[in-house]
Amino acid sequence: MGKIVISTNVSLDGVVQDPDGREGFRLGGWFGQFGGKDLEEWAKISLEEALGSQALLLGRRSDEWFAPRWASRTGEWADRLNSLPKYVVSSTLDEPKWTNSTVLTGDVVSGVSKLKQEVAGDILVYASYQLGRTLIEHDLVDELRLVVFPVVLGAGQRLFGATSDRKPLRLVDARTIGDGLAFLTYRPVRDA
Repeated sequence: MGKIVISTNVSLDGVVQDPDGREGFRLGGWFGQFGGKDLEEWAKISLEEALGSQALLLGRRSDEWFAPRWASRTGEWADRLNSLPKYVVSSTLDEPKWTNSTVLTGDVVSGVSKLKQEVAGDILVYASYQLGRTLIEHDLVDELRLVVFPVVLGAGQRLFGATSDRKPLRLVDARTIGDGLAFLTYRPVRDA
């Protein structure tokens, strides 16, 4: 059975929008600006995570964002991401942008539930905050891996949105990446 893992970079106040500054958000570019020299260590951890995963699960916009950034790259990390099976959740997309991708149409909850039955191992959800919110709401997330960047942006799209009820989590790991990034791993508390 697959394990849905949301793995993303966030500001201290939970903003996930425009980390590289290419989307035009006035506060974008925070990833490189506040990651600095810690990004070398971050890349090593991200490579390990990719090597230990079996698939990627993305929303349409994340597919469009990642494809041009990774499809032409080479090296162990790029080769792994490009070769992984990818599942793109969308009601409007016919042809995904990234290689080795399948579009999941229809009901997100049933589609992802079926995917969890079909894939053995970690299914990473990168940068897909709208999809992530739906998965959290329907208790489909098995783990959250958050790299927290030392900046409060005060505005922008955040990872977490409104939920119908509380979603208790348990901290299972906390590490520092380099000198300034916090790497936090949480798992849902299902019987709370």
